[in-house]
Amino acid sequence: MKKLLLILTIVLSGLSYAQQVPAVLKTGFSREALKQKLEDEDGKTITIQQILDQHKGKVLVLDFWAGWCRDCLQALPKAEELEKNNPNVDFVFLSLERSKEGFDKSLVRFNMKDKDNYWFASGWKNDFNNYIDLNWIPRYMIIDQKSAIAKYYAISPEDPEIQKTIDSLLQ
Repeated sequence: MKKLLLILTIVLSGLSYAQQVPAVLKTGFSREALKQKLEDEDGKTITIQQILDQHKGKVLVLDFWAGWCRDCLQALPKAEELEKNNPNVDFVFLSLERSKEGFDKSLVRFNMKDKDNYWFASGWKNDFNNYIDLNWIPRYMIIDQKSAIAKYYAISPEDPEIQKTIDSLLQ
């Protein structure tokens, strides 16, 4: 009986932490979400709106990750492959490291220094992440050429909907 109770507890705990698809798949961002501030490698502040403006006219993939995230690190080779196979697509990496020091170390450790990287200095819970229902990483979003959300929710770079969405936007 104790073993059964233990197994049931473990299963229920695992389910409570499992990634859940949001009930509403959004196609745009709120004003508050767009005002969310991040920091670049040099500590310079930038908003989500400014990031989107820099990539307007291009298909953009937002990759949410962290160096402490085992799932993110397992996905990294496939994410690199996705990036390599889509040279006409911009990729922006949004880090959920717990500190600036951790952000800097992860960029070096995982050969990310030459990529477009930003860090949520405010932490996981912020206006942008709350708006997009960020409940787990890795997470991928595709933004179209007009800064609208084309693919709201993907948890793996191998999700066939990612490439399908990119292909349809580039036609």
